[in-house]
Amino acid sequence: MIIKIEREDLEVFSFVFGMVFGSFLNVLIYRLPKQISILKPSSCPNCGSKIKYFENIPLISYIFLKAKCGSCKDKIPFRYFLVELITGFLTLFLFLQVSLSFEFFYLIILFYTLIVLSFIDIKYKAVPDYLLLIALIIAFFATKDEFLVSLENACIFAGFFILLEFIITFYIQNIKSKLTKDDTLRNTKALGEGDIPIIAIIGVVLGIKAGVIAIFLAGIFAIIPSILNTLLKKDSQIPFIPFLVMGFLFEFFINISSKVFT
Repeated sequence: MIIKIEREDLEVFSFVFGMVFGSFLNVLIYRLPKQISILKPSSCPNCGSKIKYFENIPLISYIFLKAKCGSCKDKIPFRYFLVELITGFLTLFLFLQVSLSFEFFYLIILFYTLIVLSFIDIKYKAVPDYLLLIALIIAFFATKDEFLVSLENACIFAGFFILLEFIITFYIQNIKSKLTKDDTLRNTKALGEGDIPIIAIIGVVLGIKAGVIAIFLAGIFAIIPSILNTLLKKDSQIPFIPFLVMGFLFEFFINISSKVFT
């Protein structure tokens, strides 16, 4: 009974820890692209007033403040609430699968980094190269495979998709642009530069078979917003990193759950 209570306490703690860290991830998402120091005290981007401690409680403050700044009443983006919620549940789910271990430590750092990359990509459709490098390095520590096996998987995935990107880009720029008479397609690329390292990370952590499934899922997840953008005649270019991360996380938890229950 004591063990059960301790386990439940750790589960609650993991969720709360995730939410708190999600608040910090929001800081990174906002500041890193703008090259603002992460050590600077939090303040409202609109009025500059410092955020009080009771206005910075994960999830609760967003609801209590009704998604508005306590000083100027400027709207707080829903992204802040969403990141904290996702990070909380992601931390809990990972803890339930691997408990407290070195694997948990490395994987949660990787997942947090991928969350930051995803939301920066959504906002700017570009991500900092150093974050991609950090995520790739962490991925090698997060896998149980030998380094050479992980490196081989990364090279296979990255190399294949570089070739695929070249072929699709050639089609878009030279064939589709002529068929549709759309000159703007001449500079369009099938994949962004930041997508390739994420694809390599998927190969490192999941391996070839599960990695292919994760990429396939990412494509499925990306279809809906792509169709909506076409119907609404919005920017046809959608950030792909969030969907790659979604496919990766979905397949990761499906994979690890099947191993636990078999």
